[in-house]
Amino acid sequence: MRAEVIKTDAVIIGGGPCGLFAIFELGLLDIKCHVIDILDRAGGQCTELYPEKPIYDIPALPIVSGQELTDRLMEQARPFDAQFHYNQMVTELEKRGDNEFVVKTDAGTELHAKIVVIAAGGGSFQPKKPPMPGIDAFEGTSVFYSVRKMDMFRGKDILIVGGGDSALDWTLNLQPLANSMTLLHRRDDFRAAPDSVNKMRELVAAGKMDLKIGQVTELKGDNGQLTGVAAKGKEGEFDVACNTMLPFFGLTMKLGPVADWGLNLNENLITVDTEKFETSVPGIFAIGDINTYPGKLKLILSGFHEAALMSQQAFRYINPGERLLFQYTTSSSSLQKKLGVA
Repeated sequence: MRAEVIKTDAVIIGGGPCGLFAIFELGLLDIKCHVIDILDRAGGQCTELYPEKPIYDIPALPIVSGQELTDRLMEQARPFDAQFHYNQMVTELEKRGDNEFVVKTDAGTELHAKIVVIAAGGGSFQPKKPPMPGIDAFEGTSVFYSVRKMDMFRGKDILIVGGGDSALDWTLNLQPLANSMTLLHRRDDFRAAPDSVNKMRELVAAGKMDLKIGQVTELKGDNGQLTGVAAKGKEGEFDVACNTMLPFFGLTMKLGPVADWGLNLNENLITVDTEKFETSVPGIFAIGDINTYPGKLKLILSGFHEAALMSQQAFRYINPGERLLFQYTTSSSSLQKKLGVA
């Protein structure tokens, strides 16, 4: 049986911060949206990889977690009643005529829209699995590649492996909760923010955690539960006792079907202009980390700016010939009525 065709103004591919803010910006212009995301909830990388990790560069929010930012964006978008399609990946994107796009997902959903906004981050991110023999048996029980709830690590003997920002950030965030904390890196030189490295070294000097230099050679334990690891460094072999390991070896980006949609790409990123953030196909826009242009900064706040300008051009496609009146939410009674605050 053929799935029902859903007709809407805009389809947003990706439910991360930029996609969620696009709902708001489009909604102010009376543009109705459906959002498709491969995850089981909104938030993108913010909720999948670091829901409790603090973010410090969102304007007017000196500190906010990935989950709180998502919650606030969902609240901001709520007046516009966007429809979400979770656990689905867009498999087909086809342009029909001058002003209709057909979007199909692997769950059989078919949407027809006048514009499409790709806000898919960097595509599909997957943690790089470290080359440790037998690691599969411990995954999800005592080996984890991300931290969704910090409290599940309370009282654990934690080994964090890596030397980048994620490794150092989680070392600092989890150390107060852990029974013991050890950071293991192949060299005594780190790719993380200097402030994080300094704070880690202060904890080591105070005897509140351990720093080991070397590489894991063997995982020890039974039935999915770690009891420790064997490692090797310049000074020889040594053991680290732990019942939880967090390896942070970076992420692998998989662009997925986006690569087959006929858009101009530059090193797996979608090329856009800086006036409308439109792709090489009129009516398809790309905002956030998925796009590239001269001077691009991969910041959430940059994606918010891109969503605002994208919406202005989207209005012109959806309402051809209609005058676009620019208004401020602080002074427009019609916008305030849409937001439910008039």
